Amino acid sequence: MNKSVAARISALSLSMLLFVGCATTSVAPTTSPAQQAAIALLEQGKPREAAQQLEAQAALARGAARSLLLADAAFAWHEAGDDARARMLIPQVQSRQLSGATQQRYNLMLAELALAEKQPTVSLQALSNVADQLPAPLQARWYLARAQALETTGDAFNAAAERARAGVLLSGTSRSDNQRAIIRLLAGLNDATLSTRTAALPAGDPLYNHAGRALIARGLPLPRPFDRDAAWQLDTGKRPPAEADGYRPPVKMAVLLPLSGSMATAGASVRDGLLAGYYAENRRRPQIDFIDTHGTAAGANAAYDRAVASGVDFVVGPLGRDEVDALFHRELQVPLLALNRGKDTPPAGSAGFSLAPEDDGIMAAEYLLGRERGNVLVIASNDDTGRRASNAFKERFAERGGKVAASISVSDTPSDIGAQLRQVNGVDAVFLAVKGNQARALAPQLALAGLAAVSRVGTSQLTNNTGKAEEDTALDGIVYPSEAWTTRGVAGLPAASSVAGTLATARGGAARLFAFGFDAWKITAYLEKMANSTSGGLFGATGTLHLDGFGNVLRTPAWSTFSGGRPTSIGDGR
Repeated sequence: MNKSVAARISALSLSMLLFVGCATTSVAPTTSPAQQAAIALLEQGKPREAAQQLEAQAALARGAARSLLLADAAFAWHEAGDDARARMLIPQVQSRQLSGATQQRYNLMLAELALAEKQPTVSLQALSNVADQLPAPLQARWYLARAQALETTGDAFNAAAERARAGVLLSGTSRSDNQRAIIRLLAGLNDATLSTRTAALPAGDPLYNHAGRALIARGLPLPRPFDRDAAWQLDTGKRPPAEADGYRPPVKMAVLLPLSGSMATAGASVRDGLLAGYYAENRRRPQIDFIDTHGTAAGANAAYDRAVASGVDFVVGPLGRDEVDALFHRELQVPLLALNRGKDTPPAGSAGFSLAPEDDGIMAAEYLLGRERGNVLVIASNDDTGRRASNAFKERFAERGGKVAASISVSDTPSDIGAQLRQVNGVDAVFLAVKGNQARALAPQLALAGLAAVSRVGTSQLTNNTGKAEEDTALDGIVYPSEAWTTRGVAGLPAASSVAGTLATARGGAARLFAFGFDAWKITAYLEKMANSTSGGLFGATGTLHLDGFGNVLRTPAWSTFSGGRPTSIGDGR
């Protein structure tokens, strides 16, 4: 390290120590109109001009007024990307003479400079008070700087808590990236720590809903219901009181599905599953209208408008990802249960339920981590579903401390990957994000590579292109997430084999969407109960269902394996 760099670091640390050790002992002068005008430039995104004006004003000022101007000038230079100039001003600032927003901006700058110099403790000292006089963007940076410093010191839980506070102030990509960082931080905690620290969070703490999701993903109980602010509360004012079991369906509902176009086959399975649940209920049922979205965003918007005009008090759908995004980005007069994952969380008062490939990947990662597998080979189909499942698996597995030894992409008709398999050593599990026909071709190659005896986990796609037991014996021993209905049955539905014998929309791979539709009805009827529950969740056809604090329906699947070439339930996966 050269002497000039060392001097700058030392000057920063000394300034911080002086700041922390001294309380404000004088009343700062009122901000001048000229200083206010310079700060306005800063807020308009013109930090260099603001810095120049503030320095010019400081040259004519004395005492506390000079310190205020220099502190704001230093912050403005920092915002302009000129940290060298900011550091030159720091020794001239008497931190005890600062107060209000100027002091908070100055502290934020000192904290960010300290982080750049790998001094997390110094950063935390600068951010030891509140940032109540800063605008939302700077408050978010305050919390994020604290989070970075805490993570560097090894305090992952409190780092996640600071990120959760920042998340309330973020939007768009920044918010999504921050949420992923929270998931990563919580993923590194063991079950006992996560459970204990989550239970100790006060009501309304922004971290609780994130931590609760992490608990459910691991199959751990919630200490209390998810927190829900006034904006999210489900509007059930038009509905009669709930039954003793929590049953409280809408009065009139619309179901938006693609009943024509390229997604019509999927829409028909979801429709028939929903109707199966609807007609299985003997108590009060809502008037129900099905409206065709044609599988397009424009069609979804038109269908929603038509539903609202007809006087419904709840909407189920749409089904396509683009359709869901279209509705999530508009003002919703009537709440809905979207049947796919949008790019953003559901709007206030609405919910989302999906069978996304990412969910399969995350569930497989948690399954293997729960069985102390730590070094995994990933084999994924090169289609969109395979890529999404494998990417989600790798991200979650790494977040929880696991290692991906290698990742192999295969086509719909896998070629010989023996050479790649021979290069992989020490794996204790294989994750297969492939369809059944692909897995049949891969199974002998895994056996030849000595990987037949390690844990092998697939996705729900594993049952695609299967059905002939004599061929599917190659899949014996592979575990995969499945629907409760197809493995052990569910109240309110006949056996899956019986329904498949009469309805093409519940046959083969369509059975999964049929179960999904059944659960869409059940969620609609019990949504209020789900929102206020800490119990074991709602037992549905696709698995056990929970509603998190962000409006997402979380699913804990049943688990199955192939035995003698036939799917066989293994309950919780053990």
